[in-house]
Amino acid sequence: MIDQTPSPASTNRRALGCLLEIVETVVLTLILFWVIQSFVAQPFQVQQFSMQNTIQDRQFVLVDRLTPRFDGYHRGDIIVFTPPANAESPDEKPFIKRVIGIAGDTIEIRDGSVFVDGVKLAQPTVPDGDVASWTVPAGDLFVMGDHRARSSDSRVFGPIELSSVIGRAWLRYWPLEDIGVLPTDRHPELASPSPSPSAGPSAKPSASPRKTPKPTKRPTATPRR
Repeated sequence: MIDQTPSPASTNRRALGCLLEIVETVVLTLILFWVIQSFVAQPFQVQQFSMQNTIQDRQFVLVDRLTPRFDGYHRGDIIVFTPPANAESPDEKPFIKRVIGIAGDTIEIRDGSVFVDGVKLAQPTVPDGDVASWTVPAGDLFVMGDHRARSSDSRVFGPIELSSVIGRAWLRYWPLEDIGVLPTDRHPELASPSPSPSAGPSAKPSASPRKTPKPTKRPTATPRR
């Protein structure tokens, strides 16, 4: 009669093989997760009120990190970015705002309205009794929150660098009852559309050398998020 009891060495080899398979699966999963988050899409929880009522505090959005590599950021896009050093953000959490101006645009705030290259945008802003203007340098974006009264944005810290942008927020996915594609306002009142990626550095998600904007008078404001 043949003894079919597995030897201790065979049992150890099988256990080691199972362990290696588990480790391999975990490593591949982590690599796949890292690739997706770094280059394709990244979840982001909004922890600020500056985009009400488009996006509410504590909602989750999906940030597109892939298509901006081929189709740059445009006016009206909602973006997530690392706040600049002069922004008041003690916890250094990313900001979420809407693109108002691209490179070469002149942004002016007066009479409670925002003007881009002299054209008045349909969405009103908060009048502060003063006139302020910015010329957006190459490789920068001018951003503002939809809830202008509760937003610390480019009115406070100026244009942001393209290199600080994490991606374009495009889908609100949690809570489930609020799921939906985020609206993009292309501002049809503006005569000229946003440039294509081949038109210049304003459409590219990578940073370009910054040009010092001409000095202009800026309003004083209490930073808000």
